[in-house]
Amino acid sequence: MSAYGLHRVIEPSGVLPQQAWRLDADPAPHADEVVVAVERLNLDAASFRQLREEHGSGDRVREAVLEIIRERGKMQNPVTGSGGMLLGTVLEVGPDSPLGLKAGDRVATLVSLTLTPLRVTDGLQDWSGEDEQVPCRGTAVLFGRSIAAKLPDDMPHELALSVLDVCGAPALTDRVVRRRANPSVLVLGGGGKSGSLSLAAARQAGASRLVALVPTEREAAQVRAAGLADEVVIADARNPVAVADAVGKPVDVTVVCVDVSGCEHGAILATADGGTVIFFSMATSFSAAALGAEGLAADVEMLVGNGYVPGHAEFALDLLRTQPGVRALFEQRQTA
Repeated sequence: MSAYGLHRVIEPSGVLPQQAWRLDADPAPHADEVVVAVERLNLDAASFRQLREEHGSGDRVREAVLEIIRERGKMQNPVTGSGGMLLGTVLEVGPDSPLGLKAGDRVATLVSLTLTPLRVTDGLQDWSGEDEQVPCRGTAVLFGRSIAAKLPDDMPHELALSVLDVCGAPALTDRVVRRRANPSVLVLGGGGKSGSLSLAAARQAGASRLVALVPTEREAAQVRAAGLADEVVIADARNPVAVADAVGKPVDVTVVCVDVSGCEHGAILATADGGTVIFFSMATSFSAAALGAEGLAADVEMLVGNGYVPGHAEFALDLLRTQPGVRALFEQRQTA
């Protein structure tokens, strides 16, 4: 038995669960595992966008997700490599589990569905296939080194799930911004979930100039109304020249929260020499970022947001509680 879940890997042998093609999703827990009765999946934005673009109708998207879970014992989009997270109630706790959970706890997993053994038992019959949040019934398994957060009782659980899905982004943004004295900060995708939280985190951490870049006037109006940025600019994040022109003076820190590929070069162009680019999108290409920076002779530090910073869950939830503009944007997404 392994705290990393190696005993759950079916194929290929010798890899960690995230890299595995197929996992054993048997809901009988090993000694350090926790079994969760799944109530809702939250597909990550890049994965859901790809599924929708490839399959079109909600029915076909639903069948595609079911087939991935049946075949792989987990939810990992084979194109994007990404998954999401889930909400549920603890069913069983192994005697050696270090997670501090008990049967009956309502939890959200803070580890990716790409490494979480998962079974779905209802055929996703209550999901239209038209939304990132997937109501369902089934079971999931957490390992000894997994992370889960008990759901707060002061907000709807679906809202908490949306926040926890992206809670790594604002926490790392806070850490990076605090390293500098009054830095300027740009958030690509400032109208989305991770983007709006990152804007709020940057403001709280002392950003002196805060720029949100969004693709449409509709999103721009929402971000302006929320009061999360000093400047809201409109451009296609995949067009490097348009991004640089819209932002103007290069910034010290750029945070990429856009769920489409091709945003690496715009982020680099918009960042001043000696600055930092944080990539939070699952659509990010390492080669495009590394070779693009080299080709532009750009002296920028580039960080990959790995989704985990100590205390990230409570930090993000507190931003939602204390920043009315952030909550307004999240609630608009919930009702859209």
